Amino acid sequence: MRKNWPAWTGYATATWSFGYGVLGLYWSFGGSGYPFAPVPDDRATASILEGTSYRVVAPVMATIGLAGAVLALVMTRTRPRGRLPQAVAAVLAVGLALVIPDYTLIAVVALAPALVVFAFTGVPGAQDGVGDILYWHRVNLVILFVGGVLWAATAIAYHRRSRDLCVSCGRGAAEHAWARPEAALRWGKWAVGVAVVANLPYEFTRVAWYFGWPVGISEDFHQMMADTPGMLEMGLGLAVMGLGGGVLTHGLVHRWGEVYPRWIWFKAGRRVPPLLAILPASVVAVALIPAGLMNAQAPLGGDNWATNAPGILWIAWGAALGTATYAYYLRRRTTCRRCGRS
Repeated sequence: MRKNWPAWTGYATATWSFGYGVLGLYWSFGGSGYPFAPVPDDRATASILEGTSYRVVAPVMATIGLAGAVLALVMTRTRPRGRLPQAVAAVLAVGLALVIPDYTLIAVVALAPALVVFAFTGVPGAQDGVGDILYWHRVNLVILFVGGVLWAATAIAYHRRSRDLCVSCGRGAAEHAWARPEAALRWGKWAVGVAVVANLPYEFTRVAWYFGWPVGISEDFHQMMADTPGMLEMGLGLAVMGLGGGVLTHGLVHRWGEVYPRWIWFKAGRRVPPLLAILPASVVAVALIPAGLMNAQAPLGGDNWATNAPGILWIAWGAALGTATYAYYLRRRTTCRRCGRS
């Protein structure tokens, strides 16, 4: 399946695009469930399309979706001609995966274990269930994110075919110097350093708030958080998760990210499957960027600047983590099953 991903992702992209185009057509005629309709504040998202009119946006969705389905099939089934299809696919990938979503993706990733538990035990507090957390406006952003990832894969496959590269692994007749394992290790270390440092302001402020030091916020705002059950604890938990993620990020450039170390006694000495690191790191990297862009749109002035300003650095964190993950992939990839290059 991995060997044939360029084909099935193209068809998956066409299917996704057609389905969303049909929904856009349905919403254009006033159908219920338009995902950016104005809703109460506690059900709204921070998407740039939130609150827009279905009369304007839904027809655009329908046009792009239905035309995109045709484009995805053309890019998958015909010989590459020109760079325009690749450019359109790249714009759709960036818009759907990075620009339109908000913090929903990174929140779902961070809270995934808790959401699984809540599905069986119920959500603590006044909320009735998981549906009060993953309501339609948020679920739609996850669906758009998936579409963006599919369009990115389609663009990559088309690019490789147009350059006579292996569509599965991206190798060509000659290997670029920067893609060699020793070079990837060098620039991968720089990327890891940036990824770890970029989140330190967020981690520092949340830990400080928990221990009573209102860094970057007013005393009144800090008191409000202290009076709200679980609010400071949530911030502390996210900071600890960020620190843990920083530790794991080092595994992308250290030996214990390739061979299980002794302190993991039941796996010690065995080879770490590359996808075990690549898949979660890639998901987190991509999910961080729209959350960072959302923070960049928020007000930064006043006494409470630290509520959003540290989160802007998530753009750099996501980009650096993605770069480090790609370097790890270049170092860990083996002989390609399709082209035989190694």
